[in-house]
Amino acid sequence: MDKNNLKIAKWWEHTNNEKILCTLCPRYCKIGEGQMGFCYIRQNHNGTLYTTGYGKPSGFAIDPIEKKPLNHFLPGSSILSFGTAGCNLGCKFCQNWSISKAKLDELNSVSASPEMVVELAKQYKTPSIAFTYNDPTIFGEYVIDISEIAHSENIKNIMVTAGYIDKEARKEIYKNIDAANVDLKGFTERFYHNLTYSHLDDVLDTLTWLIKDTNVWTEITTLLIPGENDSPDEIKKECNWILENLGDTVPLHFTAFHPDYRMIDKSPTPAQTLISSREIAIKAGIKYCYVGNISNSIGQSTFCKKCNTPLISRDWHSVISNKTIMGKCFKCGEILDGVFE
Repeated sequence: MDKNNLKIAKWWEHTNNEKILCTLCPRYCKIGEGQMGFCYIRQNHNGTLYTTGYGKPSGFAIDPIEKKPLNHFLPGSSILSFGTAGCNLGCKFCQNWSISKAKLDELNSVSASPEMVVELAKQYKTPSIAFTYNDPTIFGEYVIDISEIAHSENIKNIMVTAGYIDKEARKEIYKNIDAANVDLKGFTERFYHNLTYSHLDDVLDTLTWLIKDTNVWTEITTLLIPGENDSPDEIKKECNWILENLGDTVPLHFTAFHPDYRMIDKSPTPAQTLISSREIAIKAGIKYCYVGNISNSIGQSTFCKKCNTPLISRDWHSVISNKTIMGKCFKCGEILDGVFE
């Protein structure tokens, strides 16, 4: 390892047995000399923890912001998206496993300083930057430096994350974050323990913190996997928790699973499962609920929470029409929850 090309990590401490305790996420890896943490990009070298992912994106793309998915944050705008290698979860159903389960030496990563990332966003005139593809929690140092520079250039910062992060680390990482989409991957500890190698309560704590203690605009995505987290009873429990702890205006996205990684034996999610789940959410009181990874214009469009008038019509990730006026319903004047300028 050439430590001259690496950055000393934040959020770690020494232990009594000469290992390093990484305190970035609730996994709290104890890392021996020369070893990496679960995420593959945090390494102990001579008693110092380095982040090997800093400045090493796996590549860039220009996406519609609805692909994150974010439907209430600058709808119809474009966003510069990138990630690195590695992840701090072990989801057996990962849809980006070629990136999240890769090590840097297995991936054709590029080099990009924080300044270069922001310049790229300016070059392509994207009003926002998305930290995505793998979980940006693991490259938090990179996120901090990019987001600070981006804000100085009036560019927004977006986290697309599983929300599995330590309580102290998240205060620093989210300091200049404007919006987040958090994967609430299921609503049972069994699901989280068996299929993601993480824990539900830590994610719920992050969601509660984002809504109650920050100004980060937050939306939630649940990938519905047949037979694992798609029962009507579990959907009802998830929606009721959101209503009781986060409020009724947090947008909720139900998206379709396709067989991948270590769950290729599973069937794709039927469209009707997503449609029925959306109906359950709306009936429970969720004001904004969407479906994704299927073609369903009604389930992908935004309606006024007061008069139910269609305000933003979508087809997949494309905005077909936007009838809001300064973030309000053109018909009744009700304020549409979100960030629109």
